Amino acid sequence: MLSVLSDPVGSVLTSALDGLSTRSKTIANNIANVDTPDFRATSVDFESALKAAISGGDLSAEVAPVLTPTDTPVGPNGNNVDLRKETMAAIQNSAQYKVIARAVSDRAALLKTVAGGM
Repeated sequence: MLSVLSDPVGSVLTSALDGLSTRSKTIANNIANVDTPDFRATSVDFESALKAAISGGDLSAEVAPVLTPTDTPVGPNGNNVDLRKETMAAIQNSAQYKVIARAVSDRAALLKTVAGGM
């Protein structure tokens, strides 16, 4: 399946999966620290870098996710994790990951069919 991801479209799909995976880990870390005093939640943006790479035509460039502190208000214990917000972000991220993973799978099946390997 690696050959499926070694072209420009495959690079975009791989970068998207990597970014979504990083976001999933970050959300899980935020949720795990919901009661940790002075913990500050972070968010992940990889879409901006991916869009820039696509627009610039340089799909071989590494698309690095950017982690930034969230601007959620800080509570009495110095923690700013909003469990509802993080839960919704986890659900949305999971759905996006499933869509991209399905695109990779469908693309591999299509290429296999085209190559005559039904």
